[in-house]
Amino acid sequence: MKHLASLNKYFIKYKRLFALGILFILLSNYFRILAPQVSGYVVDKVARLLLQQQHQPLPLPKSSDHYDVCVRYLIQLIDDYHISFANITILCGLLLLLLALLGGFFMFLMRQTIIVMSRHIEYDQKNEVYGHYQRLDATFYKTHSTGDLMNRISEDVSKVRMYTGPAIMYVINLTATICFSIFFMVKESWELTLYVLAPLPILAVTIFKVNTIIHQKSEKIQSLLSDLTTTAQETYSGIRVIKSFVQESAMMRFFSSNSHLYCSNAVQMAKVEAIYFPAIALLIGLSTLFTIGIGSWYVMQGNNDVTAGTITEFVIYVNLLTFPVSAIGWTAGMIQRAAASQKRLNEFLNAQSAIQTNNQPLEVPISDIVFNNVSFTYAHTGITAIKNLSLHIKKGSKVLVLGKTGSGKTTLAQLLLRFYDVSSGSITIHNQPIQNLSVKWLRNQISYVPQDVFLFSDTIANNIGFGLEQKPTHAQVTKAAKFAHIDQEIGKFAQGYETVVGERGVTLSGGQKQRIAIARTLIKEPQLVIFDDCLSAVDANTEKVIADNFNQYLHEKTAIMITHRIFTSFVFDHIIVLHEGAIIEEGNHEVLMEKNGYYAQLYRTQRTEDVSTYN
Repeated sequence: MKHLASLNKYFIKYKRLFALGILFILLSNYFRILAPQVSGYVVDKVARLLLQQQHQPLPLPKSSDHYDVCVRYLIQLIDDYHISFANITILCGLLLLLLALLGGFFMFLMRQTIIVMSRHIEYDQKNEVYGHYQRLDATFYKTHSTGDLMNRISEDVSKVRMYTGPAIMYVINLTATICFSIFFMVKESWELTLYVLAPLPILAVTIFKVNTIIHQKSEKIQSLLSDLTTTAQETYSGIRVIKSFVQESAMMRFFSSNSHLYCSNAVQMAKVEAIYFPAIALLIGLSTLFTIGIGSWYVMQGNNDVTAGTITEFVIYVNLLTFPVSAIGWTAGMIQRAAASQKRLNEFLNAQSAIQTNNQPLEVPISDIVFNNVSFTYAHTGITAIKNLSLHIKKGSKVLVLGKTGSGKTTLAQLLLRFYDVSSGSITIHNQPIQNLSVKWLRNQISYVPQDVFLFSDTIANNIGFGLEQKPTHAQVTKAAKFAHIDQEIGKFAQGYETVVGERGVTLSGGQKQRIAIARTLIKEPQLVIFDDCLSAVDANTEKVIADNFNQYLHEKTAIMITHRIFTSFVFDHIIVLHEGAIIEEGNHEVLMEKNGYYAQLYRTQRTEDVSTYN
């Protein structure tokens, strides 16, 4: 239950709806609780009339002190005006109808406030979780599956809403019903009340035992559901790989195994919850039996405190208590499941991003960038990707970062974007440590084409203009597309720039996706551009055209080109060669060719391959 305390801020935010909801619950129960008293009064009137008709001695008139003030006023009105029995019956019948209508009306308002409040809380909580997800660092996403993230923001938040809405409403409602009922029952006959409520301690013990089991199973079920969602999400994302390796049956068996495990645990919890309803029905039945049996014995003994009307009242009270008492188990189950879900949500909401900035972050222009003896180790794997790297990138320079797969090239770019912070050493921009700069401002000044291109399920135009705060004009979009050498191919699509690409751009070729990603980078007009192996899926001719366009576009911009091959049609001011996270060669093209090392060997090999290709 302590995990649900984090929701109190929402109850405070919507305190007006919450307070009105509580008021409507009290009013609804107040008008409903008057019905047994009116019915008891009418039954007593009938009993006295029958005795009078049979010329039997009449018992002393029963005191009306145990009735509510409104019912006492009704009795006084009937006595003062000497209303006939037929009219009394009609009047009380109309009054019972009015009480039912008033109770139903306030019950409607109760749901319109409490349930509406829960929907607002659900909306706010989903926004809070989604916003927090976006603030978490890259390491978090490497160590948590997408399916689990999706399950927590959907299933877990939905279960928490059942607590902030129906569970809260039913708890207050059953509390009000029980309090009103017991109060008037005790005023009527405290002895009979004790007999009627005798089964309740047994019910309380049953609820406590079953709730403990439900809480334990709820956490396990939610965890299994996350695993199931993760499996499904990975299957949908990797469906082409699954089909190409003919692994549909294997994946189906794996999914079925997880699904069976989830189903068996859910069925076990359903069986536990099923104990509530027959147990409650039995206890309510015993209460009714005690009411009629013991109450009738009191009447026969001539106890003036208990009459036929009293038995009628108690039977109706017991019926009024039937749903609230039966809802205890259901409500307790909802609260236990919500607590388990909120615990899972708090695990992520309490997680802090490793990327932190000062209280007053700086915003400086992207000028000289200096890596000073930088080392970086991935915390989740222990792999050291960068080792004692020192590099000076001057403003407006064009830098080529060359190296084999796993040499640390991508890590270098991600450190500059502050996806991660360095393990040791420092990175400065404009003589300011990168940790002192506003992360949002820093990333706004940089355009990055990642190695793994991601496109959204949206139009091509919206994908190209994604990084801009305002929607770009068609001229801006086409200009960027021309620089990326994709404009003509887009023009051949039936809907042109309004063509909607599939999930992750699945309807496009690898080269088309890369060039749209390049256009998305170029339209931003950044101070620094980082290309991470962004031309691996295009042919040599397309690569040459794009490289020529880069010469024009990047004229006064700082650019970092990360690749495992050399762009012969693009002139770089500085070239570094990485191997296992360390710089093994650096300089311009002429210097590195004179050294006759890795760069020179790669250059000659590539030139030979290019000549063979064109011939």
